[in-house]
Amino acid sequence: MSTSTQPTPRALGMRGLEGKNVLVTGGTSGIGQAIAVRFAEHGANVAINYLRDPGEAADTEQQVHACKRRVHQQGVRDVLVGADVSKEDEVERMVQETVDELGGLDVLVNNAGIQISRPSEELSSADFDKVLAVNLRGAFLCAREAIKRFLRQGEGGSIINVTSVHQIIPKPDYLGYSVSKGGMQNLTRTLALEFAERGIRVNGIGPGATITPINRAWVDDPVKAEQVTSHIPQRRAGTADEMGGVACFLASDDAAYITGQTIFVDGGLTLFPSFREPWSSE
Repeated sequence: MSTSTQPTPRALGMRGLEGKNVLVTGGTSGIGQAIAVRFAEHGANVAINYLRDPGEAADTEQQVHACKRRVHQQGVRDVLVGADVSKEDEVERMVQETVDELGGLDVLVNNAGIQISRPSEELSSADFDKVLAVNLRGAFLCAREAIKRFLRQGEGGSIINVTSVHQIIPKPDYLGYSVSKGGMQNLTRTLALEFAERGIRVNGIGPGATITPINRAWVDDPVKAEQVTSHIPQRRAGTADEMGGVACFLASDDAAYITGQTIFVDGGLTLFPSFREPWSSE
């Protein structure tokens, strides 16, 4: 007599992720951590990038260890790889460490990013350059090194660029951020076109307002929260886990025919919500 067993949660996961080797930049908190954990839940091995800085070392260490514990609970291999993604030599070392520790590289998630708020007429060139160095130059450097590995391994690969709704929506007082995210859009499209024939897919996710530790100030303030959610057609902010789910989808075999696209995970924020109510002169 035959017996049946219930499939494990991993067996129900997205196709093609189990056993894959994934590098997530800026993976110690918020969206990056959620993405790392989601990949681990689908059976992927994960390298978690973090930035160690004297001013944030203690907090970073706590986040790194918390993330590592969460990933390790899934029974996959994981490694912590410290690097400043804006620095070429550190990116090269980070990718090499990932390959050495995990045995290869199949998926890169370019998540590391910063923003500086300042009226544009007061924005220093140093601050403008700093944002572009991390958000855009960093994404390029990591993508370049990942593509080298993909080509060497000869089995294709996937790059997921975490951009923002602000790759298409202007964000006054955040000029460097908006410019960097707009640049990431064309980085995504150009690399996708250049390497499509060689089995390398490049896509992006564009988060809208997302609940993460860094923005608890407005999340926990009813007035500020209403100011944010009033602009969102679904009337709520997204969660980091929702961003992680879309990132995993784009890297999976279920998205094998998708490249060069950005999926906006934004509750409808990019739908021009001010047009929800007619205001024509008719």
